[in-house]
Amino acid sequence: MEELSVYALFGLDEPPRKILGPAEPGQLKSVAVPAFVHQVVLFSNGGWGEHSSATVELRDAKRNPIISGKLTPKNKSLCWEYWEDGIWSSGATVSVKFDSEAKATGDVLTDLAKKEFTPECTTAAAPSVREAPGKRKRSAPEQEPEDATTTATDQENTCPNGQAAEKTTPLRKGRNAPRGSQTRLFSPKEEKPPASVQASVRSTPPPNPRARGRPAKTPTTQSAPLDHPSGRWGQSLCPIDSQTAILIGGQGAKMQFCKDPMWKLCTEDLSWVPAETLAEGPTPEARIGHTATYDPESKRIFVFGGSKSKKWFNDMHILDTQSWRWTMVEAQGKVPPLAYHSCSLFRGELFVFGGVFPLPHPQPDGCSDSIYIFSPDMSIWYQPIVNGDKPAPRSGHSACVIQGKIFIFGGWDTPVCFNDMYMLDLGLMEFSAVKTNGTPPSPRSWHGCALVSETRFLVHGGYNGNNALSDTFLFDTDTSSWTTIRHSQLTSVPRAGHSIIGMTMADTQGSMDEDQPQWSDETTPKTLLIFGGGDNEGSFFSDLITLSVEDLQD
Repeated sequence: MEELSVYALFGLDEPPRKILGPAEPGQLKSVAVPAFVHQVVLFSNGGWGEHSSATVELRDAKRNPIISGKLTPKNKSLCWEYWEDGIWSSGATVSVKFDSEAKATGDVLTDLAKKEFTPECTTAAAPSVREAPGKRKRSAPEQEPEDATTTATDQENTCPNGQAAEKTTPLRKGRNAPRGSQTRLFSPKEEKPPASVQASVRSTPPPNPRARGRPAKTPTTQSAPLDHPSGRWGQSLCPIDSQTAILIGGQGAKMQFCKDPMWKLCTEDLSWVPAETLAEGPTPEARIGHTATYDPESKRIFVFGGSKSKKWFNDMHILDTQSWRWTMVEAQGKVPPLAYHSCSLFRGELFVFGGVFPLPHPQPDGCSDSIYIFSPDMSIWYQPIVNGDKPAPRSGHSACVIQGKIFIFGGWDTPVCFNDMYMLDLGLMEFSAVKTNGTPPSPRSWHGCALVSETRFLVHGGYNGNNALSDTFLFDTDTSSWTTIRHSQLTSVPRAGHSIIGMTMADTQGSMDEDQPQWSDETTPKTLLIFGGGDNEGSFFSDLITLSVEDLQD
């Protein structure tokens, strides 16, 4: 068999160009992209031998990363398309480097990658044959059965944090880029993992026995102290007034769902109170990747979706914070089971975008690009007619409502991470791509995001396909500009799957119309609270960080 080489194809009128050959391990080779090319295809040819992957990156004329991805024995091609802002017009380059990781004996990533398209596999299951990326078909999420809450229980939950796959660092893609199954959030990095780990595919992040201890980390044990929640990621933290926030769900060490799933945070003294038994009614089943959204008018928390091992949810649970009682809504209309979606409140309705949904075997799980609206008054789900430039399907993104618009940033759809920004005008129901200024965050998902003023929101941390991140950025919607924030409390420990909320931390909180917020000293967040997450090295956090919004903006 021919030795391994990587080629690039620019457009349809030129023959493939060889970028990197087999005699150049560890070397980074670059080639210029011809101006005004509409499509770039990268592919490998030859036997992979001891190579496990090759990193491919597209940079603009200023050497800023635009797109990145991985070529592997299971993903032998990538396709990126030109988009409207013309950033490929001149000076772009493509770089390729064979990664140093070899497919040595006991490589857990290679072993697990063979099973990533086998949702029903068990420890004794034989690996299945992977479909060619270009032939993958994606079913529309709205075609899921109405009782999908339980119909998917016989499928492995392959949402982004769950299914083990090749170790990738993908960045932004073109719309026709191949998609595979969702990569888990925390990949094991041990050199010789136990045989049981190599032979099984789990739907939750495994701990790393070689995880390096840091002072800021809490012990990765599921036994939680009585005075604060256990370490976890994938939870929701929802403020309900200036002095109280509610923590729901999450998953911690040893791939266990938290046995202490609900806590009440009192911001006056930053104390935690177990809240599992405080509320009456049918408590939501343990889960991760769900959303919890508070409506200040009705004083209710809406918990939607999420996943748990092999089970996916499309149920809606409501916690009345006045009576402290749970109810489960028997809503009309269809909505698919989703996890790692976003949920935004506007004029009393919930706008759900994106997320991961299960597909029938042998197809991998897919990401949604649909909008679903839940009307609490009517107890009904419906889909609006949306126009404009729609974002690519994604999960693990963030969404902020500012002045009647939802700003959607980042996210993931294997094998690609995003750092693009889209805006949905809720008056016109029209999507548009946001052209930003300044240095944007690198592509990421499962980052923290919180409003800090009537025109700005903060993005912190996240996961890029290989590593948890610790950088922080502010986005100004008036100027469409990014600003990098450097703060010792934020950069000390990388984390992903964490929660960030803004709190007034005041004795009184003024009312605020969700349509056009009237920001004032009483309603503007004065403090950011950051809780939980993980570091991709086997550690899960239970620390609570408090930051002054004024210090960050200065």
